[in-house]
Amino acid sequence: MYLDYKKILTVSELTQQIKQRLEEGFREIWVEGELSNLRSPSSGHYYFTLKDDKSQMRAVIFRFMGRFLKFALQDGLSVICRGRVTVYEPRGEYQLILDYIEPKGIGALQLAFEQLKEKLKREGLFDPAHKKPLPLLPKKIGIVTSPSGAAIQDLLQVIGRRFPTVEILINPVRVQGEGAAQEIATAIEELNRVSGIDVIIVARGGGSLEDLWAFNEEVVARAIFRSAIPTISAVGHEIDFTIADFVADLRAPTPSVAGELVVRDKAELTHLIGSLSDRLGNAMIHQLEGGKKQLTFLKKSVPDLRLIVGDLQLRVDDLSSRLVPRVTHGLQLKRERLKGMRLRLLLRNPALLIKDCRKTISLCEKGLVDSTRQCIDHARQLIERDVGKLSSLSPLQVLQRGYSITRKLPSYQIVKESGTLSEGERVNVVLGKGELFCQVEKITH
Repeated sequence: MYLDYKKILTVSELTQQIKQRLEEGFREIWVEGELSNLRSPSSGHYYFTLKDDKSQMRAVIFRFMGRFLKFALQDGLSVICRGRVTVYEPRGEYQLILDYIEPKGIGALQLAFEQLKEKLKREGLFDPAHKKPLPLLPKKIGIVTSPSGAAIQDLLQVIGRRFPTVEILINPVRVQGEGAAQEIATAIEELNRVSGIDVIIVARGGGSLEDLWAFNEEVVARAIFRSAIPTISAVGHEIDFTIADFVADLRAPTPSVAGELVVRDKAELTHLIGSLSDRLGNAMIHQLEGGKKQLTFLKKSVPDLRLIVGDLQLRVDDLSSRLVPRVTHGLQLKRERLKGMRLRLLLRNPALLIKDCRKTISLCEKGLVDSTRQCIDHARQLIERDVGKLSSLSPLQVLQRGYSITRKLPSYQIVKESGTLSEGERVNVVLGKGELFCQVEKITH
């Protein structure tokens, strides 16, 4: 068998040719399938398998394309995607590199809406327990909307007609397009830092799902939830629902309705106040008439208090006349008893007893001092005598007379005989004053 070595390809060369032909033949294709084995490592790329009931192939969405996804990829999701076929040369595997993907049968935005709605619902952001009541008569209203849209004109017209004296603070933002959601969230946070705002309205006119999408972003939902000021969501028309509607403290079908909900009609309030004033006046008149009738009845049924008070005064006078002598006699007895006790106390005057005790203590103190002084003098004489005896026997006294003590180094053992030393040894000689450190040169016995 003859081999043409010029036509033999290496594995790499064959793989490169296959890759080139696949990429040229499948530059842009649309593929339908189901996602499985989805994973997203720290690189931010999405890797998964695209399959149907008979076949499967690998696919990837790189990070710079994945950031445009409006919905979350998940296993089991049926999708339609666009991309190109290529070969991963190190393993010789072909795969799809995708630049667009959308759910099959439902739009990407609608799926993203449902996914975020379910996520925030699980976290409790829609819980009615978190809804704050609107103020009855707000003095200052904050509005987050586009300054050039129809929503702000509707709000100003309705609020101005119903209650022209209310103060309005507009924080202008973009309400659609790239970056609009972040502007809306920031505007809500800024109004929360402004003093005196009673309610916030987040508003925008109608539009498509794409036009209203900024109000479906998570950053806006969380800004509304964190708002300490009651917030009304007035986005789109009555049939339009956004994530902001579910999180807000109140949803208004349109911006105009939001204006009607946030302020009461001044004429209506004036009429209500007048009606309540009339009812209050009638109630007060009725109450006064009832009080007068009750007072008349009490005058007839209650006895004359002046007679009762007169009788009580007579009884008080009688009791006083009987009580004063008794009290006077009792006081006299107590005075006599007190006089006797004072006399007995003078006979037992503590001052005299204390004076005698002080004299006795003074005598005892003097005797104790004299006795102590004698004891000390006697003890001093004994100590001086014993010190003299000790001094006469002290080796220091002997040293003072010219004697010395020789000690062997380094043990400092006292040398009593020259035979215990050797020539060259070091000794310590203690004198009457000071010490000598010497070396033995010669020994005589």
